[in-house]
Order: sequence, then C-alpha cells, then structure tokens
Amino acid sequence: MKSRTQSKRVSKTIITAVLVLLCVAWTIPTVGILVTSFRTKDAVSQTGWWKAFRTEGEFTLDNYEQVLGGQRYTVGNSTGTKTIRGASMASAFFSSLTVTLPAVFIPIFIAAAAAYGFAWLNFKGRKTLFAMIIALLVVPLQISLIPILRDYNKIGLNGTYLGIWLAHTGFGLPLATYLMFNYISTLPRSILESAFIDGASHFTTFFRLIIPLSVPALASFAIFQFIWVWNDLLVALVFLSGAGQTMEVVTVRLMNMAGTRGTDWHLLTAGAFVSMLLPLGVFLGLQRYFVRGLLAGSVKG
Repeated sequence: MKSRTQSKRVSKTIITAVLVLLCVAWTIPTVGILVTSFRTKDAVSQTGWWKAFRTEGEFTLDNYEQVLGGQRYTVGNSTGTKTIRGASMASAFFSSLTVTLPAVFIPIFIAAAAAYGFAWLNFKGRKTLFAMIIALLVVPLQISLIPILRDYNKIGLNGTYLGIWLAHTGFGLPLATYLMFNYISTLPRSILESAFIDGASHFTTFFRLIIPLSVPALASFAIFQFIWVWNDLLVALVFLSGAGQTMEVVTVRLMNMAGTRGTDWHLLTAGAFVSMLLPLGVFLGLQRYFVRGLLAGSVKG
C-alpha cells in the first residue's frame, strides 16, 4: 500500500516538474521580447536581452511612444533635415476592429443556423452536404486566395471591407459549423418538442432556445475566430493591399514599422505587446466558456 502511494507521489512530482519546465521554456522567449521592447535600438543591436540589466540607460519608453504615436523618420533636402511622423497605431486598431468584429459575428450566425438545420431538420442530402462542409476543413486557404482575388477584381470587391469580411467568413464557416453542430445536436430533444407543441416556429425556436443554450459553443468559436482574424497578415495583405494606408490592419502596420530590412524590429516587439492587449482581453472575458465549448458533443447521454 505504501509503495503504491509512494509511486503515485513520484509520478505526480515528475509530471509537475515536466509541466514547470515546459512553462519556463514557453515563458523565456516572451520575457525576452518584453525586455527587448523597452530597450534602445543601439542596445538591441549590440547585446542580447539577458544582458540588459547590467548596463544603465538601456531602457526607454520611446519604442512604445513611436508605436502609439507614429514612427519617426528623418528626411533631408538642400535646406536641411527634419523629422516627420509616420502613421500611428490608432487607425490600424480601428481598421482591425472593423475587419474582425463582422468577421466573427457573420460566420457565427450562419454556422449556428446551419448547425441547427443539420441537427434537427430532415431534408434530402443532409449527411452528404454536412460531409462536404467538414471536408473543407482540410483545404488550405492559401490555394483559394488567388482565385478569390481574381473574382474580387472583376466585381470590384478587392480593397474593401466587405471583401475581406466575406473571405474570413468563408474560411471560418467549416470549423464554426462543425463546432456548433456538435453542441446543438446534444441538446435535449424534449426542449424543442415542447416548443413546437406550444406553437413555436423554427425561427422562434432558433433565436429563443438554441442561441441562448449554445452560448458556450458560440463563445469558444468567437475566441478562435477573433484571435485568428486579429493576428491575420496574409489575408489582409491580399485583399486590402489596394486600399492604401488608411485601411491597414495592425499586423500590416507592424510589418511596415519593422522596415523592409528588419532593422527596426525593436519597434516590432513593442507593437506586438500593444496589439496583443485586445485579444488577451477577449480570451480572459470568454475563458469560462472556452473549455465547455471545446468539449461540446464529446459526452452524450
């Protein structure tokens, strides 16, 4: 009995030690980026971040000031030199919010309605159509960018918010439909039957019963989609490239701040922490639903 208890303690200690090591290995690079975001450009290029605390005067808030207020550029001509400001992160934040919020809510609504139909409505070809939607999960979005871009150029959607909303909606719908179906299909059938007996239509049942009961699954997908769209660079570059600087999202603005040669990557580290504040807030605000949403449909009965 004692040997069994001791073996359990040893196993628990080993697991704890491994988890601690993994957490430390994951945290060290983040700490390095955080320290670098407060260092001067010269200090970053000369020594590693782990040596930052040995030298006085290396830390500054100038990186964050340039990220939030606009990157400083020095230009010269025959009359002298002057310093000008580049675009600030304020407009990029507004553009990212304009892209992200509709790109989260539109697929959630469509996927919830589709999942309700697949789970509770009987129609011909239901299983085949659902299998086709799930099969889209394995299709890389990169192979569809050029065909979609060509169609957008023909109909005038390239460089517009509507175009990128539709693109993110299409890319996110397969996963959203799968998650919502797994959750909605596990809801007690007696609830829906009682609603139908009382004279409720499918429209009323969907909005007054299914949506409120599916909040964990909705919140779980909202976290995934928000973080994915907010941190997206490729789709924004492809579909908003012709819109100019006024519609640059946060990721594109940070890429431009880093410079074509990557010489200003100390600004990129500061911008990374600024840009992560909103996704972190969204995750912390919805985390109580996260695990419940991920486990949707895993247990029945």
